[in-house]
Amino acid sequence: MPVNFEFKARSNNNTELEQILQSFQPRFVGEDTQTDTYFNVPNGRMKLREGNIENALIHYHRNNIAGAKQSDVLLYQHQPSKALKKILINAIGIKTIVLKRRRIWFVDNVKFHFDHVDGLGDFIEVEAIDADGSRSIQQLQEQCSFYASIFQIAPECFVAESYSDLLLAVKSKE
Repeated sequence: MPVNFEFKARSNNNTELEQILQSFQPRFVGEDTQTDTYFNVPNGRMKLREGNIENALIHYHRNNIAGAKQSDVLLYQHQPSKALKKILINAIGIKTIVLKRRRIWFVDNVKFHFDHVDGLGDFIEVEAIDADGSRSIQQLQEQCSFYASIFQIAPECFVAESYSDLLLAVKSKE
């Protein structure tokens, strides 16, 4: 099972952060418009990602702590299918839907997301990914710490919750 070590932080300067990233000669994957449909599951989180670049059914476990944290991920990449979404909706129901624009970059095994999330604002996510068991948790953690330092992420900007949790909190106050 792939292991990620990742952080999410609020941002008010994604353009500047992307410029800083350029000094590492990143590979640009593209800009994706994504709909993440979160489902009611008894443990962890499960979402169906529908985008023009990424399409996947994702189940993951991650503690809600601010800063970098481990995320255990099961990922099923698929061709877009309305039938899959309908099956999931009928079987387990929708928890919430997150809409976002995401600019995706890679430096080696580290994936960078520069996100604008409808109803929440702008964020940066950094995921150090061990897809094949060749990197230790400590190495992944060090990669996240390195980029948090490079981007000068202030401690109060780190976000503990998923976008789905943040959006549900906003909706509960309306």
